[in-house]
Amino acid sequence: MEQKKNIKIVAKNKKAYHDFFVEDTYEAGIQLFGTEVKSVRQGAVNLNDSYCVIDNGEIFATGVHISPYEKGNIFNREPLRDKKLLMHKKEIIKLFSLKGKEGYTLVPLSVYFSGSKVKMEIGLCKGKKLYDKRDTEAKRQAERTMERAMRDRNKE
Repeated sequence: MEQKKNIKIVAKNKKAYHDFFVEDTYEAGIQLFGTEVKSVRQGAVNLNDSYCVIDNGEIFATGVHISPYEKGNIFNREPLRDKKLLMHKKEIIKLFSLKGKEGYTLVPLSVYFSGSKVKMEIGLCKGKKLYDKRDTEAKRQAERTMERAMRDRNKE
């Protein structure tokens, strides 16, 4: 993803990086209503257990929970409704063909503001097996141990 100015990350899907190998990432806009945007500004977004579905040439994020805006009254929408993602048609067709491969899925990785626009980073992911998760955790633990040892060594 190209680094841009004025990016404010609202929510990250840490579980996605634990459960999947992220092969490629894409940026998409989200079609939201006013009270939903206000709720996103407050950081009331949960991406756990969410995924993307391609239907009739359109892409939707399913399972993304945006809490109702507290001052929104009748204008609030259903928190778990499917959110339409805004991408170019060519990108959607490309993702559809890539998703057709065995074991691949589209997972929302983060929600952020790019200027005043709400964007979502989605990843083309392949599921990890249990032994892959253990291997990743072991590597992470080894890195932490080495960092601690180096930090302690530098203090002396």
